[in-house]
Amino acid sequence: MQKNNYETVFILNPVLSDIQVKDTVEKFKKVLVNGGAEVTNEENWGLKTLAYPVQAKNSGYYTLFQFNAPTSLIRTLEIEFVRDENVIRFLTTVLDKFAFEYSEKRKKGSFKKSKEVAA
Repeated sequence: MQKNNYETVFILNPVLSDIQVKDTVEKFKKVLVNGGAEVTNEENWGLKTLAYPVQAKNSGYYTLFQFNAPTSLIRTLEIEFVRDENVIRFLTTVLDKFAFEYSEKRKKGSFKKSKEVAA
């Protein structure tokens, strides 16, 4: 079975407590692991203001997962997102080789800011 690299970002309801947020994130991580995925990166971005109101909410808890999984697992994960009333929005994308290389460099912090020399 072929596995691809994916990245998913989801936004949770801002009225949740820290414990509820952690439990919800763990639930989705468990869906991935039980489906045969390998979670390579997890980032909790915290409470952020939304660019526009979604479901009458102006903010939400953002979480990013990067993982390697079979294609069939994505549908299962997204069904779980839709079923959970705490999820405001989600987006899952396939990482091509360039996006995957970029994400690996970003995780390692290997980007250095270059200073341009004024001539």
